[in-house]
Amino acid sequence: MIRILWLIPAIPVVAAGWIALLKQGRRKLAATAAIGALGISLILSVAAFVEMLGNSATQVVNFRWLQFGSQWVSLGWLLDPLAAIMLVMVSFVGLLTFIYSLGYMAEDENFTRFYCFLSLFAGAMLTVVIANSLLLLFMGWELVGLTSYLLIGFWYHKPEAAAAAKKAFIVTRVGDLGLLLGMVWLYGSTGTLLFYNHGAGCLEQSALASLVAHTTIGGMAVSTAVALLIFLGAMGKSGQVPLHIWLPDAMEGPTPVSALIHAATMVAAGVYLIARVYPLMSAAATPGTVSTALQVVAWIGAITAFFAACIAVAQDDIKRILAYSTVSQLGYMMLGLGVGGVAVGMFHLITHACFKALLFLGAGSVIHGCAGEQDIRKMGGLRRFMPITFLTYAAGMLALCGFPLFAGFWSKDEILHAAHGWPISLGPFYLGTAGALLTAFYMMRQVYYVFLGSRRTVDEAAEAAFAAHEHAAHGHDEPHESPLVMTVPMILLGLLATFLGFVGMPAWPWFSDFMTGQVTTLDFERFAEAGLLPLMLVSSVMVFLGLGLGWWIYGRKPIVSASQPDGLEQLMPLVFGALRRRLFVDEFYGATVIPLARLGSVLSDGFDRYVLGGLAALTALLVNGLGHIDDAIDAHAVNGGFDLGSRGLAAGGRWFAAWQSGRVQTYLRSIGIALVVFAVMLLWWGKA
Repeated sequence: MIRILWLIPAIPVVAAGWIALLKQGRRKLAATAAIGALGISLILSVAAFVEMLGNSATQVVNFRWLQFGSQWVSLGWLLDPLAAIMLVMVSFVGLLTFIYSLGYMAEDENFTRFYCFLSLFAGAMLTVVIANSLLLLFMGWELVGLTSYLLIGFWYHKPEAAAAAKKAFIVTRVGDLGLLLGMVWLYGSTGTLLFYNHGAGCLEQSALASLVAHTTIGGMAVSTAVALLIFLGAMGKSGQVPLHIWLPDAMEGPTPVSALIHAATMVAAGVYLIARVYPLMSAAATPGTVSTALQVVAWIGAITAFFAACIAVAQDDIKRILAYSTVSQLGYMMLGLGVGGVAVGMFHLITHACFKALLFLGAGSVIHGCAGEQDIRKMGGLRRFMPITFLTYAAGMLALCGFPLFAGFWSKDEILHAAHGWPISLGPFYLGTAGALLTAFYMMRQVYYVFLGSRRTVDEAAEAAFAAHEHAAHGHDEPHESPLVMTVPMILLGLLATFLGFVGMPAWPWFSDFMTGQVTTLDFERFAEAGLLPLMLVSSVMVFLGLGLGWWIYGRKPIVSASQPDGLEQLMPLVFGALRRRLFVDEFYGATVIPLARLGSVLSDGFDRYVLGGLAALTALLVNGLGHIDDAIDAHAVNGGFDLGSRGLAAGGRWFAAWQSGRVQTYLRSIGIALVVFAVMLLWWGKA
């Protein structure tokens, strides 16, 4: 498989290029090409995964790509358990999203262009996954950023979508600058960007030892400095505080795009990057300690998990709630990587990809069935109209909350268990536990608003407008279930959200054993390990407490009107208002970072216009003056002297020519005069 592994990302990329050449009317052809290409990638990914089941050793293919001077830049791809599990996840969730889009985007006039962007997006993410070179990974990384910009702003006629696309592109560039600097520093220190190269890669022992041995500012190991710069790139892509601000706005794109970005592709890239360079992140650790880089990862992840969960409790847009939930869960993944290692963080990434994709597809089904409405206050009672969507959404919601036995329960508990045993501090554990309670609360709030109770609108006029729109579009006045092309992917993801976690439960830790290449055995006695059952109990209590609070605030009294104040708002109006305004983070950036950026742009413009421009004008003036001087010297000195000499030579020629008359008398007269002159000179010199 390793020899043809490059086909997995290449086929969707080629399909995207081919779709780009199609006319807009070739909708079926475009969808068939995109879905078929990713289907082939899924088959190849499963084949690679099966190969890893038999032999988990890392396989690489490296090749020379570009020469400068006497040095070569090499690229390559790899296959190991981490890459294999990611390939299957990205291609599988992506394929379901592609199929779902057939129904969701069926009426969109830019259907063909949408599938072109989707296919390129999937190919770019798959490139990130298989890269054995940080440079190749960076190429795929930037393609992911480009396609996310195109997809978030797909409905560019909406000002909100265009602004969200620009915001995502610019904010993630801040993180990418850190990644680029770290990449350059790593190459300068090790001479290679290949991860594995038969002992000579930048993640192998000799390079890591050299990076740890050398220090930089404040005595920090070079490995730590490079790791933190790379983590800055991951913070941007995976929406970690304070670079999280783009991710909630990314839901302005079509809902299938939100499912891809928030579940399987873009946001997962940052977590995957940290997992891939984990040897570098942990290189500076000594026995019994945790490296500085991993401490930063753990704290940032814990803060993000709690911070975003707080904001999610006060949002009213169905997709924005899920967007902040994604930010929070990405924080859990980073926390897992920081305190527990690759297997802990990646297990939550895989389970989250399934249930978060399910939730976004479910949200899209709700929006589709409610004529484009996204405000949860204007919904209600949809359980009766959309039973399949409700059941699958409930499965995703319980998995996200960490309800016992659902997928999120096992992966989240593993993170909290590792955080509880972290030797540095219990702070991340407490933040993670509080985040778990808030997650259950805001998801219960959302379910009550959307699916339970009775239907609501703002007023009778809005109800009439909604009914008219529904009747014109669908021939009926009520919300309706989505077609099978949308519900079947949701059912499949619902099954995974329910049962996938069992591959990583303590009694059968297949996932962590697969990641480390060990043989898995079933042993229920592992539940008796010190502190495990009490922590599982605490986690479950937090979930039930969050669900209970949601019921107590939103379930006891029916929500009868969209204009009715929120239950939590009535209890804590100031706190709720601050959370609804997203704790004023955007306003803070608007008052600080953006004016500073504008000031920097003004100063840069002034420096360019007056300093550099003035120097250029002065240089031009000097060169112009030298040109005039050169012209004067050439015209008057050089040309004048040459002309004078030429005239003198011509006059002398004429004078000598006059002597050449051919008359003997003239010649004798000249000789006589010359003899007289010669005699006078001799007499003069003789007297002297």
